Amino acid sequence: MSEIKNQFDPILRKTIKSKKQIAVIPIGSIEQHGPHLPISTDTDIVTEVSKKLSKKLDFMLLPTISYGVSFEHRPFFNLSISSSTLRKILLDLCLSLSENKVKTIFLINGHHGNLIALKGIESLIRKKSKKKINVFVLSYWHYMQLKFDHAGFVETSLMLAISKNVKMKLAKKGLDEEKMTPKELKKISILANKSFPKATKNGIWGDPRKASKRKGLEILTEILGNLEKKCQTCLTEHGL
Repeated sequence: MSEIKNQFDPILRKTIKSKKQIAVIPIGSIEQHGPHLPISTDTDIVTEVSKKLSKKLDFMLLPTISYGVSFEHRPFFNLSISSSTLRKILLDLCLSLSENKVKTIFLINGHHGNLIALKGIESLIRKKSKKKINVFVLSYWHYMQLKFDHAGFVETSLMLAISKNVKMKLAKKGLDEEKMTPKELKKISILANKSFPKATKNGIWGDPRKASKRKGLEILTEILGNLEKKCQTCLTEHGL
C-alpha cells in the first residue's frame, strides 16, 4: 500500500485490520526558492521522497502537509503557519490515526524551519496517546553526504530529477560559504534563521548553476537508501 488518498473506505479498513500498518506524513513548506525554483520546492521534494519510501517499504502515505514554518523568508514570498500550529496539526493527525488502528508513524520533514516545531514531538505524542503511538521524525537531508543548501546545487539537482518546473536560465549564484571561517559561517547561519534575505540577498544559499538531473537522481537514490535503513532500524529497535 502507498497513497491513502486513492483508497476507498471499506478496502482501507479491511487492509488495516488484516495487517499492522505504518503511516508516513510528509511535511514541507511554501516559500521562495530564488528565481529558478517554484515556491513548492520543499513540498515537492519531500512528497517524492516519501512516496518512493512508502512504496519501497509498503507504508501508508498520507497527503503532504504543504505549509510549514517559513517566516524567516519574509519579505520574500512565504505562506507560513506557526510552530505551535504545526505541532497541533501533527498531534491531531497522529491521534486520529491511532483511532483508526494505525499506531506507528514516520514524520518525514522537508524544511529546516520546521525543526523547532518538531523538536520533542515524539515524546509529546507518546504522552498524549498514553504510550499507544510510536512516532519517528526524520529530516531527509540528514541522509545524504553532501551538505544541504537552499535553491543551490543540491536542491536544484533534486528538483531537476523530479520536476519539469525548473527555470535553469534564471539560476543565479547565492551565498557562498566555502571561503567562510567557522565563526563567520555560524554568524551568518544565525542571521539566516532570523532573516534569510539579509543573509543571502537573493534568497539562494549555494550555487545552482551547475546542478543536473543526473546528480539529482544520484542524491535521491542515496537519500532513499539511507532512509530505508533508518526506518528499519527504528522499527527493529522498538520491536515494531
